[in-house]
Amino acid sequence: MKKFYFFILLTSALAQHCFGQQDPQFTHYMFNNLYFNPGFAGAEGITKFTAIHRSQWLGYQPTFGGGGAPTTQIFSVTTPINKIRSGFGAYVLNDRLGPQNNLEAQATYAYHLQMKGSKISFGMRAGIYSQTINFDQYRPIDPNDPLLQASGKESQVRPDLAAGVFLQREKFYAGVSFDHLLKSEFDFGLSQRNELQTHLYATGGYYYQVNFDVRLQFSTLIKSDFTKTTFDLGAIAYLKDTMWGGLAFRQSEAAILLLGYSILKDKSLKIGYGLDYVIKDQSAKQPTSHEFLLTYELPINPAIGKKVVRTPRYRH
Repeated sequence: MKKFYFFILLTSALAQHCFGQQDPQFTHYMFNNLYFNPGFAGAEGITKFTAIHRSQWLGYQPTFGGGGAPTTQIFSVTTPINKIRSGFGAYVLNDRLGPQNNLEAQATYAYHLQMKGSKISFGMRAGIYSQTINFDQYRPIDPNDPLLQASGKESQVRPDLAAGVFLQREKFYAGVSFDHLLKSEFDFGLSQRNELQTHLYATGGYYYQVNFDVRLQFSTLIKSDFTKTTFDLGAIAYLKDTMWGGLAFRQSEAAILLLGYSILKDKSLKIGYGLDYVIKDQSAKQPTSHEFLLTYELPINPAIGKKVVRTPRYRH
């Protein structure tokens, strides 16, 4: 039987980095709904830009070769298209996992329906999923194995498709989506094939107004590749919608601290920070991961047309 290669130590631990060994995880998942559900596109009724940088197991170094700790970056935009009761979204994601680098570029369309105080959105997402492998960072058992003749970097690009439904009310939201519906395959000319497994994501959140200044948000994210299912739970307190702090938990992975602050007077620019403290298999990792969030909301456009000047004389 032909021997196959061993990954470097970092790659062998990827199951803890990204769910299903494919999709990255985010501490700020409650601020990143577009990535997990295409039905979220335009659902907030505002144009918002979001950027997240994640450094997993900061300070981790492999036992040999290059690579280092996993890192992930995502930049997304979502905006409503009110004239046709729709929304548009797009994101670019870069996920570096030692000798492997995944790059996504996706566009999303969602149709919104108003239903008695609720908005239900049906979304579709299509784009490309690219994998690049640096074969020089693998260590073979048998250097003469014909399966391991590749060297240097090789890339393959495949189509990707997702669909989702997102429900939003004043105090809560919920959604379910299916990603990687095409199950695209990457083989790089080898007999071993890496297929993108279809993933199920279920999201939910509830807002509770404690008083005029304090608001609580409870959120969850359930992830499944139909072989294994895991979940995240979080609770965040907002003070005057200007600053926030909270705690979260990722099953079989980490306890999390979340902090954030709104910089501008109109609270349109927000920065956030997440600290993950690894609570499982710490000996194979570094104990902390760090995530940074930046969001910006465009001001709502004023009404088009002649400005109306009102006078109390004719108001009742």
